[in-house]
Amino acid sequence: MRLRHPDGATIHLSYCTNVHQAEDLDGILAQLDRFAEPVRERLDVPVLGLGLWLAADVARALAADPGAARRLGAELRTRGLEVVTLNAFPYQGFQSPAVKKRVYHPDWTTPERLRYTLDAATVLAHLLPADVAEGSVSTLPLAWRDPWDFGRAALARGHLADLAVGLAALSAATGRIVRVGLEPEPGCVLTTAEDAAKGLAFLYTGWVGVCVDVCHLAVGFEDPHAALAGLEAAGLPIVKVQASCAMEARDPADPATLRALADYQEPRFLHQTGERGAGSVDDLDQAIGGRLPGRAPWRVHYHLPLHAQPRPPLESTSDVLESALDALFGGPTARTRHLEVETYTWHVLPNPPGSDAGLVAGLAAELAWTRDHLLALGLKEVR
Repeated sequence: MRLRHPDGATIHLSYCTNVHQAEDLDGILAQLDRFAEPVRERLDVPVLGLGLWLAADVARALAADPGAARRLGAELRTRGLEVVTLNAFPYQGFQSPAVKKRVYHPDWTTPERLRYTLDAATVLAHLLPADVAEGSVSTLPLAWRDPWDFGRAALARGHLADLAVGLAALSAATGRIVRVGLEPEPGCVLTTAEDAAKGLAFLYTGWVGVCVDVCHLAVGFEDPHAALAGLEAAGLPIVKVQASCAMEARDPADPATLRALADYQEPRFLHQTGERGAGSVDDLDQAIGGRLPGRAPWRVHYHLPLHAQPRPPLESTSDVLESALDALFGGPTARTRHLEVETYTWHVLPNPPGSDAGLVAGLAAELAWTRDHLLALGLKEVR
């Protein structure tokens, strides 16, 4: 979906397809028919935006065959779909039975991560609609925090410098601009927006900036207004934003709260958990097991559907997301143009959708919730 900000900027609202298990071109086309087009029809919009996730193998194949990439673009247009942003954080197997820390590999110390990201950018340059000047790609925040030393930091810096050169060359060759945003996440080398503002100061080229995931801001108890201001003060472009909500437990010492949290323990994804003023642990089971004191609220890296609250006594950090949307779009100037709803956890919820139709309804409801909040901030829908 497209919306117009009062400053004249076109804001692209999409949902991220990493919620679907598709790792080849046939699978991607099938998910367009099963999910994306029905979501568009349910919302009754002429064009629906997708934050496309391409696993490394299909990204490499499409980058090597511009004709195939253009055919994918034609398939998107036929279904009333468009792509201005790619999610290139997961390398492969993101909906496998057990992902956990595997999602951070290969990291930015490796040439494989550089190659994958440039492949994704190359594909996006072919998919961008003719009237869109710039695309975005999100990626991981350097690496998981351990191991990390000066040698690994130097490797990552070198690969990011090569990335900037590659993006500039891609622009020269295609006439399309694609920028990459590193996405701070709890437990990684860059955990918070503040870490990114300090740790990415060497990225002065303009080709590489930050992807802000609002769930991650919430887990770190960061204020969205202050976080965005800090990134801008550091000269880092906000390449894209992921609209997402974390889970909050106001009283984690309460036995009923602990029982409710236990329903969200699951083997697929990592659910970093932070306690206000007391640090964090790498997964929810560690918090429940006593690794956090439980004297102050917990926030859990568990992407909850944007439009629905979990069963009490648990809550969603939708208030943080509302504050972030206000900080991004409530002022005289839009601070980003790419907004991607990224709830990839639908299939591991305690009560997951029981059918394709249930998932379509949930995805459409999230997009409608986000659109309505943008409209309340003064944006206008473009149809």
